[in-house]
Amino acid sequence: MKSAIASIVVVLAAAQSLGASAAPGQASVAAGPAKLTELVKLDRSKGSGRLAVTGDTVTIHYSGWLYAPKAKDQRGPQLDTSRQGEPHTFKLGAGAVIKGWDEGVRGMRVGGKRTLLVPASMGFGQAGLGPVPGGANLVFDIELLSVK
Repeated sequence: MKSAIASIVVVLAAAQSLGASAAPGQASVAAGPAKLTELVKLDRSKGSGRLAVTGDTVTIHYSGWLYAPKAKDQRGPQLDTSRQGEPHTFKLGAGAVIKGWDEGVRGMRVGGKRTLLVPASMGFGQAGLGPVPGGANLVFDIELLSVK
């Protein structure tokens, strides 16, 4: 069973490919963590398996939170996790997920664990979707399980 955020990620990616709102994810982290404008990738464990590149089919476990710059680990309310269910599989770089996942998972190795700080422009945009409010920055912990 696909989790809620993974389903929303897929729906948003489809809407973006049809020209719906989503700003390009190009910018830089402003002075201070409160203004997140660029994807930030923080490797917690590099992994030693196959490298994920555009076009590969990847399988991940993830947990996602609203970005809260003043909270512990910058995590606000948790939105979703795949940890109690099935991992999520998608084709990397195909626009099947939010841009933050496509760009954030690329370059990981199987077994790797990475935290992504995703600006709204690379997530759910100014409109938001489901439990994600408009303009929300996000935090995801990603574990790369397989690359095919």
